[in-house]
Amino acid sequence: MNFKSKLLLALLATSCAAFAQTAPAEPESTLGYNVGVVSQYRYRGLAQTKGDAALQGGVDYADASGYYLGAWGSTIKWIKDSGSNASGPVELDLYGGYKFEAAGLAYDVGYLRYQYVNNSYDKVSTKNANTDEVYGAVTAGVFTAKYSYAFSDLFGAYDTTNKKSSKGSGYLDLSATFDLGEGYSLVPHAGHQTVKNQVGYSYTDLALTLNKDLGDGLSASAAAISTNVSKNANFLSSASGYNTAKNAVVLGVKYSF
Repeated sequence: MNFKSKLLLALLATSCAAFAQTAPAEPESTLGYNVGVVSQYRYRGLAQTKGDAALQGGVDYADASGYYLGAWGSTIKWIKDSGSNASGPVELDLYGGYKFEAAGLAYDVGYLRYQYVNNSYDKVSTKNANTDEVYGAVTAGVFTAKYSYAFSDLFGAYDTTNKKSSKGSGYLDLSATFDLGEGYSLVPHAGHQTVKNQVGYSYTDLALTLNKDLGDGLSASAAAISTNVSKNANFLSSASGYNTAKNAVVLGVKYSF
């Protein structure tokens, strides 16, 4: 073999190695778990634990094809605080969907079931608190828009006087995720909840969350949360008078593995 042949083979080997290193990795299926604690549980701007700490955790399976399934739970107090006869200390969310990309955008469509384990909210509002929603989201760069549509009564909301359901309520969620470097990210959020056939219950919430990746699966967060109904009597707990819509700062720690 002459020198030119040896040189050509060497160049080909180098080129193949470089191509192998830069070729995009095939998507893989993943199974993950998480557990955490927050100083209080807020959802769509509203207090779920009467301002007290909550223990939370979940499991997620993401298939290489784009389909995913998951379950997430948290301690809650809002059902018990809605009336003396109501109970339901745990929220269990069951969800599944499909994520894909097209035309430079990322999409996410799915179904979410809010299951309030053994709840008796129907003793307060005549309707069970369990709720079913479908959702769709689109992400462009750091920005995400998501819309959720309830095809059941929304968390038990029901107009008992006029016999009108809250089915068809919707929540618009606009957010962005900014990487600040060194494990920090900043997430501004604006949301609007429309509650169908329930006068005085639709509202807007705002949040600004700072996240910190602490390494080895551990992360911390601090969120400032506000709503435009902090002085609306409709958002006072029936049993204690606690203001579920008042401004709050929420601290959290989560471990993912």
